[in-house]
Amino acid sequence: MKFILSALFLASSASAFAPAAMQGKVATSLNSESGEASSSSGVADLQALAKDLNPILNYYDPLNLVDIDIYDMGQDATIGFLRQAEIKHSRVAMAAFVGYCVQSNWHWPWNMSLDGSPFPSIEMGPEAQWDAIPASAKWQILTVIGALEIWDEASGGKQGQGEHYMKGGQPGNYPSFQLFRDNVHFVLDLYDPFGFNKKMSQENKDRRLVAEINNGRLAMLGIFGFLSADKIEGSVPLLKSIAISYDGQPMSPFEAGSNRVSIELLRKA
Repeated sequence: MKFILSALFLASSASAFAPAAMQGKVATSLNSESGEASSSSGVADLQALAKDLNPILNYYDPLNLVDIDIYDMGQDATIGFLRQAEIKHSRVAMAAFVGYCVQSNWHWPWNMSLDGSPFPSIEMGPEAQWDAIPASAKWQILTVIGALEIWDEASGGKQGQGEHYMKGGQPGNYPSFQLFRDNVHFVLDLYDPFGFNKKMSQENKDRRLVAEINNGRLAMLGIFGFLSADKIEGSVPLLKSIAISYDGQPMSPFEAGSNRVSIELLRKA
C-alpha cells in the first residue's frame, strides 16, 4: 500500500522540484527575477497566485501574517520570508514523504557504516529506523542540511546569484554552486544540474510553480499523516491497515541516539 501511495505521489509531482520562477510585478514578494521592488502590489500578487493554487479557498490568511512586519523590513520582506518558508517546508515535506515510502519498502543492500553495520530492517517503521542509526550519522545529515541552509541564506556568495529573498530576491530560487565549484571543488547544482530546463517557457515555469506549492502542501499533510498513524493508532483511518506502531517520540529526533550515547558513556565510566 505504501508503495502504491509513493508511486501515485511521484506521478503527480514530476515537476514538483522546479524553482519558483514566475515573473511578475513584485520583486520582493513572490516571483520576480528582475529585482525591481514594488511594495504596493505585494499582497495583490499573493492573492492572484492564491487563486491559481486553489480557486475554491482563494487567498487565506486569517492571522494576517503579511502584516506582522518581520525584522521591521516592511511588508514585501515579510511576504518574501513567508513564501520562502512555505516553499522550503514544502520541498522538505516532499522529500520526507518519498523517503518514508522508500524506507518502508526497500532495504539498501550495502553497509551503512564503516564498521560494517547494515541499514535498519524495513520491518521497522521509518521512525524506528531513524532511532536505530548512530547519533554520529544523524549529525552528519544535519551538518549537510545546515551547510545547504547557510549557502541559501548567503545567496550563493552573491556574485551573480541574486538578492536575498527578503531584499528583492526570488523566494525558493536556490542559488547555484558556481562559486563553490570555482574555489573548492566540483559539485552539481541542486536544481537542473545539466541545464535541461534553461529554455523552458514562462508558461511552463508558472505551471510548475503552482504544481510545486500544491504538491508541497499535500506532502506536508501526507508526512504528518504517516507520523500520526504510526504514533496514535486509528488517528488516520485511511492508513490504519498499513501503519507501523511506533512508541518513540517522532518530534524528538535525537532522544534515542542521545540515550544510547549516554548508556555507552556510563558503561565506559
